[in-house]
Amino acid sequence: MIRVQAVAPDSLGAALKLSPGTELLAVDGRALEDFLDWEFLTADEHFILHVKSPAGEEIEYDIERPEGMPMGVTLEPPRIRRCANHCDFCFVDGNPKAMRAPLYIRDDDYRLSFRYGNFATLTNLKPWDVERIVEYRLSPLYVSVHATDPTVRRWLLRNPDAPEIVPQLRAFGERGIKFHAQVVLVPGVNDGTELGRSLGDLYALRETILSVSVVPVALTEFSKHHLVRQPTADDCRAALGRVGDFAARAQVERGFPWCYGADDLYLQAGEPLPPAAWYGDFEQRENGVGAVRYLQTRIAAAAGGLRDLAGKRIGIVTGAAMAPLMPQVLEPLAAATGARFEVLSLENSLFGASVTTAGLLPGAAFRRALQHRADLDLALLPAEAVNDDLLFMDDLRADDLAAALPMPIRLSYDFVDALTEGGMGNSECGVDDSELRTPHSAFGEGA
Repeated sequence: MIRVQAVAPDSLGAALKLSPGTELLAVDGRALEDFLDWEFLTADEHFILHVKSPAGEEIEYDIERPEGMPMGVTLEPPRIRRCANHCDFCFVDGNPKAMRAPLYIRDDDYRLSFRYGNFATLTNLKPWDVERIVEYRLSPLYVSVHATDPTVRRWLLRNPDAPEIVPQLRAFGERGIKFHAQVVLVPGVNDGTELGRSLGDLYALRETILSVSVVPVALTEFSKHHLVRQPTADDCRAALGRVGDFAARAQVERGFPWCYGADDLYLQAGEPLPPAAWYGDFEQRENGVGAVRYLQTRIAAAAGGLRDLAGKRIGIVTGAAMAPLMPQVLEPLAAATGARFEVLSLENSLFGASVTTAGLLPGAAFRRALQHRADLDLALLPAEAVNDDLLFMDDLRADDLAAALPMPIRLSYDFVDALTEGGMGNSECGVDDSELRTPHSAFGEGA
């Protein structure tokens, strides 16, 4: 069952007088299970919509939808498909205690994989899920493979019932569904020969696997360190060697690298990042693949539209992983704006020093770093560090943080969104409350 949460004015939903709390029961006699059914089944120009009003009245609408007119209906959040695996390296299981409840939800939902690029293991699919994926052409999906050997994969997932992933992916591929895959590298388990086997098996699936990323396992202070260890620099270099072999082969045979190491794999190995052209369309940048080069391409493309900030001192607050790479990112930004940038590298006081991702920094860490920095004209924070409600991991609100600091702050994904003429607001170098409440978003993605 799905219900209406809000209806936009001047939309088809408003014209039908749908209201919050209305149950959306069926389209053309087909029961609506979730947002996927709603979006796909109401895409036609003509359909019959069956609803139940908040008062309990059942109504059928015979709808002729004008071309381009939005339904304008926001649905209540769906029930998330939970993960049935028990990976020793699960980041959610590495959360400290007493955080807000949603942070302990382990999702493994193919719908979120299609919509947001979340990685799913495909271990909890029922036959009707498979048919639905094919019917709605939910492609590409993002899949956590980790290992193609069934025994090794089941051990990694701590799930003896996990289906064999290669036949599963092959069957989907035969029906037109494609995937971006990832391997989270767990030293001593799926590295070395096993990594080579996994990459080989995925490569053999040809067009079905659009890309593969190899990402070093990330552990918090609260993870199961007695069962999983962080990779060493040598581990990361060895993994990059395997990645490089397959990338070179793919470059010759397919015209693009296909297999990519995450930025963090290069950082931990002490190796330089590939050039921006290596990453093509940056299809796995949300997984930390090519995040630095993506920032550089965004800055280069927007250089002419960046605001003149000559003499302004701007703090760039990020995690320990991205901080060493920031100077090469900021150099062209400084040249284009005239601003002086200072990188503030923060240690994660919530998850521990081993967690170096900018997006996982708690609000308290930003507050400590900035509360006495009246010399800064502006501070840019990674927008990935807040959720849709503008809450940091430790529940500090972004507007409360802003009120406690001596300088204005901006949430940014790529600097460009915060430093262009349109992104700076009306003040010379500041933010008002409305700007803060609409995060334009940050750097440090996946690093």
